[in-house]
Order: sequence, then C-alpha cells, then structure tokens
Amino acid sequence: MLKAKHIYKSFSRNQSHQGKDKIEENKIEILKDLNLEVSVGQTIAILGQSGSGKSTFLSTMSGIDELDEGLIEFNGVELSNLTQDEMTKFRGKNIGIIFQQFHLLSHLTALENVSLPMEIQGSQAKEAKNKALELLSAVGLEDRVDHFPSQLSGGEKQRVAIARSLILDPPLLLADEPSGSLDEDTGQNIMDLIFSLASKRGSTLVLVTHNQELAKRCEKVYLLEHGQLRDVTEEQVMRV
Repeated sequence: MLKAKHIYKSFSRNQSHQGKDKIEENKIEILKDLNLEVSVGQTIAILGQSGSGKSTFLSTMSGIDELDEGLIEFNGVELSNLTQDEMTKFRGKNIGIIFQQFHLLSHLTALENVSLPMEIQGSQAKEAKNKALELLSAVGLEDRVDHFPSQLSGGEKQRVAIARSLILDPPLLLADEPSGSLDEDTGQNIMDLIFSLASKRGSTLVLVTHNQELAKRCEKVYLLEHGQLRDVTEEQVMRV
C-alpha cells in the first residue's frame, strides 16, 4: 500500500561567525536512506527519541514535506510526480492525519471542523454535516457538536480531530503523538478509540510515539534512529 524508498530529508540553518560578516548555511540531515513498506490494514508504530525525526517522517509520508531524495509510492502513485494542488487533493482523499496539537479552526464549531474537509472536496453541505454528525457520535461527542474549540477539553478536541481525520474514509491514518498532550487516562481512551475506529473501517494506521506500551499494541514496531528505521521485537520495545 505504502512504500518509502531511499528517503533523504534535511533542513538548513544559517550560522553566523563572530568577527566575520559571513553567514554560512548548515545542513542538518534528518532522514538518511530510510526505507519502509506498509501493507493494507497494518498497524505500525514508529518509536524514537525527541528530535529523531518522527514528525518529519510523517510529514514526508503524507506529502506535506518534499523529499531531498528518494520516492514515496501510495497504491502505485508516486507522490513526487503530483503537483501541489494534486497532492492536496490526493492527501485529502487518501490520508487522514491526527496531530498532537489538534489543529482545529477556532472560529468553527466541532461540527463545522469535522465537515470542512468533505465540503472542500466538493460534497454538499448537508451531506457533509450528516456524516460529521455520525462521526462525532461515534467518538462520543453528539452533545458537543455546536461547541467551539475554546469550549472543549483537550480530550474532546482530540476526539474532534479524530472524527475530522475520518470524514473522507481515508485508507491510511497517520497519527503524530495523538495522546502526547493529554493526561494518562484521557490519552488511553483516545488511543483505544483510534485503534477501534481504524479496525472497524479497515484503515492502515501508522503511529508515531515515544510510548512503549502504546507501540506494543501495534502489529509492527520500528525505531527511528540516526535517520533510519530498524525493526524492533516485542522484547526490545521496552528497552527503547
């Protein structure tokens, strides 16, 4: 379903030198010859320390960040061959992204936040709202549909974000530390919900986390280290 081949990604930072007017550009390599294959319906966890490049990895997988080298292929479509507009439409139809910081629009209600991706893709407002109501009910927020993000708790905001990520029935879900900003009990409930909904809808789930217990719930676990992914066995997970 998803293939990443020989991925390289770096960022540049400017570095000034005392006593000189010169500013040099420093390149920081984040991903170095990274490879991954994901099958339909798999649940995969990516473990790694802070700063190891986990979020950058997800951004490249979703086509948000461009690669320096390599290719990403999704169901036979090579993402680098798409224009920016084509990539945006492709991502909207095929990839649901769940961020740690929710990224809800503050001026929209929960219902409007969830229905927006469907309306952007050209669906009628009524159809989008009906599906959004169904999803908000599925995540236990049927009584909060008219509330704005400022009126919701952290756990409720994340539930809205989950519903939004599922509105277009994406075959692939990418989750970036989705419980990282929540308290332990709320975070556990959110992850139960993500795994349950992904399973019911037959979605492939790629989860970035630093939580070993959470990683153990996935079928396959990788460690992102020194810019590359390596297999981690269940016994090794707790030592990461």
